[in-house]
Amino acid sequence: MTTYLGALAIIALSLALLMALAWVVRERTGNSGWVDTVWTFSVGLVGAGSALWPVFGHAPNARQWLVAGLVALWSVRLGTHIAIRTKGISDDPRYAAFAKEWGFDAPRRMFIFLQNQALGSVPLVFAVFVAAHVPEPALRVQDFLGAAILLIGILGEGLADAQLRWFRQDPVNAGQVCDVGLWRWSRHPNYFFEWLCWLAYPVIGLATGYAWGWASVLAPVFMYWILVHVTGIPPLEQQMLRSRGERYRAYQARTSAFFPLPPKAMVKGVTA
Repeated sequence: MTTYLGALAIIALSLALLMALAWVVRERTGNSGWVDTVWTFSVGLVGAGSALWPVFGHAPNARQWLVAGLVALWSVRLGTHIAIRTKGISDDPRYAAFAKEWGFDAPRRMFIFLQNQALGSVPLVFAVFVAAHVPEPALRVQDFLGAAILLIGILGEGLADAQLRWFRQDPVNAGQVCDVGLWRWSRHPNYFFEWLCWLAYPVIGLATGYAWGWASVLAPVFMYWILVHVTGIPPLEQQMLRSRGERYRAYQARTSAFFPLPPKAMVKGVTA
């Protein structure tokens, strides 16, 4: 137990320090988009490091290397995507709205906000740690199943991001709401597939007689809460309603918010 609690403490401290760095980058550049870039690479770095953490003096086994590779792959894909997007904007509208609301107290409150984000990320990284340290030396079928789930999540999120980018690049779609491809089935398919990635860790981490494995369930639970109720859907949809108005309200009425579902039929502007 001491080893696991020690790892939990180091994970929390590492994330706190890295999100303090994200605050410095945000203050220096004035572009809050770099916050999400730093967060993604931080979770990947600390996650991969925790996966390879030697327990009881043993060298990392195949499962540890597998889990480290999975979280690193997720981090590089998403972090690179966010970094490229951030280079093309002056600020992230979600964080900019927070800063405007906070006024002169924005720097202090942003620091606290990012430290809370670091704290909320601890269950995610700890899930990676406990999944990597399942006390069975050989890889099992569920290890490969977890890897497949994460790869599907990465591919789905990448496809959703690409479809949105292609839609925005067409001048004909200026001012319109993207409702093609995966975006016809979910208002936030990229968030759904992001959540799916974190479902991989309880699939890997749950094992008979391994009580710590239940901590891996916190990853998809916390990610769902963050995306659906905190920093994901709520501020983004407020921004979309301000910029797209009734077009986005109609899109909300016919399209599932998170889980991909067939769109509702519209009859004279009313959902059927």
